[in-house]
Amino acid sequence: MEETDRLWMKKCLALAVKGRTSPNPKVGAIIVQNGVAIAEGFHARAGMPHAEAVALENCPDPRGATLYVNLEPCNHYGRTPPCTEAIIKAGIKRVVVGTIDPDPRVSGQGIQRLRSAGIAVTVGVLAEECQTLNEAFFHRVLHHCAFGILKYAMTLDGKIATATGHSFWITSELARAEVHQLRACSDAVVTGGSTVRCDNPHLTSHGWGENPLRVVMSCSLDFPLDRNLWRVNDAPTIVFTMPKSDNKVKHELENLGVEVMEVETLTPRSVMIELTKRGCNQVLWECGGNLSAQAIQDQVIQKIYAFIAPKIIGGTGTNPIGDLGINLMSEAKIIENTKIKPIGDDFLITGYLRSLLK
Repeated sequence: MEETDRLWMKKCLALAVKGRTSPNPKVGAIIVQNGVAIAEGFHARAGMPHAEAVALENCPDPRGATLYVNLEPCNHYGRTPPCTEAIIKAGIKRVVVGTIDPDPRVSGQGIQRLRSAGIAVTVGVLAEECQTLNEAFFHRVLHHCAFGILKYAMTLDGKIATATGHSFWITSELARAEVHQLRACSDAVVTGGSTVRCDNPHLTSHGWGENPLRVVMSCSLDFPLDRNLWRVNDAPTIVFTMPKSDNKVKHELENLGVEVMEVETLTPRSVMIELTKRGCNQVLWECGGNLSAQAIQDQVIQKIYAFIAPKIIGGTGTNPIGDLGINLMSEAKIIENTKIKPIGDDFLITGYLRSLLK
């Protein structure tokens, strides 16, 4: 039974990733009868039916069956009715749950409600995988702030550009495709004014999925008006700036369809707070070294994606992360739970900032 449960839970996770659900979690559900899947469903978007409800709707006769779901069924009324009541009414005999929902409106109460109705509940099947899938949702619920990922690509000697500022391309097309997929599963991607001026990025998924909200931080609005980010037909763009920035450029950007938001204090944390209010679970940071350092110091970066190309340029090229005020090796930021993934000739190293895991 344990191995069978793991196999069905893997299928739930594969279904869950199909949804674009922020601020909700990604959830997949499968109904199994006599070892055969008779219905399945996933949560597609916030406000739409939950995965369990979709699976039950697709099931002609769920009585006596087992329901697999990667996250605890909800037990409260929100934009949709509680899934627990639908499960009970359907006559489901057993429910297998990947992990507990951290939302205090749910946390443990969904499982308790099912058990009180006489349904057998198994909890913790592929729990780590289920938590990782929804790590951004978990972080937003527990810390009231979106989950931040800092991504950069560098040479083997730690440079993101040559001394002249040239940076196209450090990594291979395969590695860049990985970045496009990362954008597709992020709700927003943040960059700085200097990157917009120098690199003129698109910050889209390049067809790998939906495009994220593109976010620019700039104190001055010192921008040309021919940048790719102002093409809002590709993806929406918002510029965060200070109240005393260039009003002429502000109006011109707004005429192009770009949202311009003035904040009294322009910091990575103030931007993340606003993006969290807008329903973002996961925010990707693709920016220069100075802004990367500020984001780390503001504690809005939880995870690192470092793409490393087997190239050496030497000299005084640009570093991926600016000054963090660290003078002793004992003060260095520690990255934990690291993983290394070959991508063609390049490598991707991922990990979590230790101080922000708790």
